[in-house]
Amino acid sequence: MGDYVKVFQDELKTLDQKFAGNGLLQQFEAKTKLPKSYGVLGAASLYLLLIFINVGGIGEILSNFVGFVVPAYYSLIALRTSTSTDDTELLTYWVVFAFLNVIEFWSKAILYWIPFYWFLKTLLLVYLALPQTNGATYVYKTILEPVSQKYIKTPNSAKTTTGDIGSKVENLTSHGKASGFDPRSI
Repeated sequence: MGDYVKVFQDELKTLDQKFAGNGLLQQFEAKTKLPKSYGVLGAASLYLLLIFINVGGIGEILSNFVGFVVPAYYSLIALRTSTSTDDTELLTYWVVFAFLNVIEFWSKAILYWIPFYWFLKTLLLVYLALPQTNGATYVYKTILEPVSQKYIKTPNSAKTTTGDIGSKVENLTSHGKASGFDPRSI
């Protein structure tokens, strides 16, 4: 039991160090004389409690907010990096997120009968969004990819024949005959 307490205290110290430059949390610490980590944990607990009790339907908006804000933050960071690994992970997340939202839209009448649905959805979205868990990739590989492979052909795997319209258009565009307009004539 003592090991868990020590690990928890170490995590609180790490949170305090992470948020050392945050002005809002510094004000919180100065006014309350509590560490910044208590403010972060308190705010997160209140947020999850509001989702859990879902008063006035606020759980839905707060759940979707988490599902959007966390990955949007990571997406903005990924746009500034030169590697494509994080881009692929985030694109996978957005595909899974969109899939879940479409399914949810068509089944809302059923979902209201599931106790604490928005709380469970929030936990699922956090699992999917965090790069440490790699949840979106797992869901995509196990559920969406097998289905999408049946119906969506990539350009490399699609068979092109001489009677195929796509190959004819490609052939015309490669010879500059896609339209009657010639920009050199101006």
